[in-house]
Amino acid sequence: MSLMEELKEDDQILFELKAACSDLKNFLQLSYNVETSLAEIEEKFDVMQENLSISSRRIAPLQSLSIANKALDTRINRAISPALSLLESFKLSESLQRRLLDLASKLANEKSSNKRLGKLIKYVDTVDNLNEAINSISKECEPAIQKLQEVVEFLSRTKATDQFRTHRLRETLITLKALCETEVDAMRFDGLLDDALLNLQDEYESLLNKMIHRNFMEAKSDYDDQDDQDDVAANMVATDLGSELEVEVLTKISETLAANDCLDICIDIFVKVRYKRAAKALMRLKPEYLKTYSPEEIDEMEWESLETAISLWIQHFELAIKNVFVSEKKLCCQVLGTIMDGVIWPECFVKIADKIMAVFFRFGEGVARSKKEPQKLFKLLDMFESLEKLKPEFSKIFAGEADADICSRYRELEKLLVHSSTKVFFELGLQIEANQDVLPPQDGSVPKLFRYAINYLRYLLTDAYSATMIRVLRTEQLWKAGILSTPETDENLLKDAMFNIMDAIRRNVESKKLRYKDKVLPHVFVMNTYWYIYMRTRNTELGKVMGDQYMKKTFKIVAEESAYSYQKQAWGPLVRLLDREELKRVDKDGITAMVRGKMEAFVKGFDDITQRHKSFYHITDADLREQMREATVKLVMPVYAEFLNNFASSLHVKSYPSPEYIEDSLNQMFEVADHKSSGISSLRLRQMRDPSDGSKSLSGEQSRRSKDFRRSKSSAIDV
Repeated sequence: MSLMEELKEDDQILFELKAACSDLKNFLQLSYNVETSLAEIEEKFDVMQENLSISSRRIAPLQSLSIANKALDTRINRAISPALSLLESFKLSESLQRRLLDLASKLANEKSSNKRLGKLIKYVDTVDNLNEAINSISKECEPAIQKLQEVVEFLSRTKATDQFRTHRLRETLITLKALCETEVDAMRFDGLLDDALLNLQDEYESLLNKMIHRNFMEAKSDYDDQDDQDDVAANMVATDLGSELEVEVLTKISETLAANDCLDICIDIFVKVRYKRAAKALMRLKPEYLKTYSPEEIDEMEWESLETAISLWIQHFELAIKNVFVSEKKLCCQVLGTIMDGVIWPECFVKIADKIMAVFFRFGEGVARSKKEPQKLFKLLDMFESLEKLKPEFSKIFAGEADADICSRYRELEKLLVHSSTKVFFELGLQIEANQDVLPPQDGSVPKLFRYAINYLRYLLTDAYSATMIRVLRTEQLWKAGILSTPETDENLLKDAMFNIMDAIRRNVESKKLRYKDKVLPHVFVMNTYWYIYMRTRNTELGKVMGDQYMKKTFKIVAEESAYSYQKQAWGPLVRLLDREELKRVDKDGITAMVRGKMEAFVKGFDDITQRHKSFYHITDADLREQMREATVKLVMPVYAEFLNNFASSLHVKSYPSPEYIEDSLNQMFEVADHKSSGISSLRLRQMRDPSDGSKSLSGEQSRRSKDFRRSKSSAIDV
């Protein structure tokens, strides 16, 4: 059993070995077959490699040619691209030119103002686009030509293409050069762009001309109609000269003209048109007086005409500053403010204002440099005050560097007015001093110069002029003494200035009274003049400035003394003729003759003195004259009536004037004087009493020498 099993196992092993041997033979055969196939493949690869090497050697020249063609293609494309862009710019330019022609046609036919402005904006935008297109063409021409030039030279040098293609490129280059040399300049200077710029200049001028000062005549009318011109000036507001749309159009046109090398033309048009418009607005005021401006011509003018001219100058100058120039400056800034970063418009505004301001300045300077006559003071002060009030507005309007010359002339005019005002003021004192050699009035009345001087000073110290005069005096004092000097108070400044003139009047009166040969006239003259001065200054600013004590001591007391002296010199001798003391020393037989002699002397003296009053003794003040009449009647009538009654037995009463006749004669005498003084201001005299009637007399130093004067209001006298 075991041997059989072993044999079976051996058979099985042998079978497996035979099978393995068979597989091994098959594998070996397969390996051989694979090796044979690989050998065949290797042979094929060798053949293919040989073929590839041959192909590679044959393709290499074509590859180099392909690379060269690509490089040439890139170079040609780079040269042609600028030319293509240039052609597109030419096409755009042609399109814009057609649009310009279309818009120009529509503008010519458009009647509506707002629609026309809208189309004008489109027209300006199109001009800007055309200018940009032409600028683009101008910039692109040279690079395009240069690139083509390089390509043509390269192809000609390298023979990279055929002669036909090189020839076409060369012709294209020549054509492009000719086009750039002729067409671009023609498009810029001779084509539609140039016509459009000329059209814009016309539109620019037309629009500027339409912008007028609409509210200017209303302001001028307010000046003419209203008494309070300060209120009119304060409420005066400058308005815009054009609408927002008009200003927008003008601004666009200004920018377009500036961008097209027409800035000088733009400025010339703006300055010319706006100057004419501003000047025309002011010419509506009819300032004919401005044609007379030299000091010599102004000296030849009638005072009334000059006074009116100065008043108009003040009004017109204020209107020009607050209305015309404010509006013009705003328009100038709006229209030209965007050009050159805002550097141009201030200079343009100065060009507009300079000529007009020069006309106003030269008239003011002519007035300030003319003769220093006293009546000019108030108008000079008006001019100075108007400049002071205008200074804030003036400084705002003319605040830039370009305005330096105008500001300098403004300050110079103020300086001239300060100097002239002080000189004119002191000229009055000099005229009074020089008047001492002139004969006094032959009737003892107040000289016109004194009346003028007093009313002159009174008017100067009113609210309208006192503050301005103080400022002028203070400014003049600072210029002379320096800013480091100690300034005087306003009161002292005025007092010193007024004192010089009042003292000059006093010295003049004292000098003139000595020139009378008649004994009564000096007293009439001093009484009239000093009483007039005192009453005209009482309860006024002039009286307050001079001081009540000074006015009473210098004028009132002296006037009272002169009134007493007048009565003493004029009527005292006549009353003494009827003195009865002499009759006591005569016997009864001589009394009749002496009484008749005294009466005849009295009648003759009375006729003489009344005739002198009618002819020479002129008491100018009506109230003073009335009081002198009453005092004279009280002085003469009781003495005459008593003498006539006491010696009626020695006289033929009917042969001598009755007391009633004497009183009527005295009344008529003063009534004649009243007619002579008609139209002269009245002052009221206090009751003058004869010392002999026992009435109460003045106390103190004057109680023995003068009479008491009764106060009253004085009527106003215009300067």
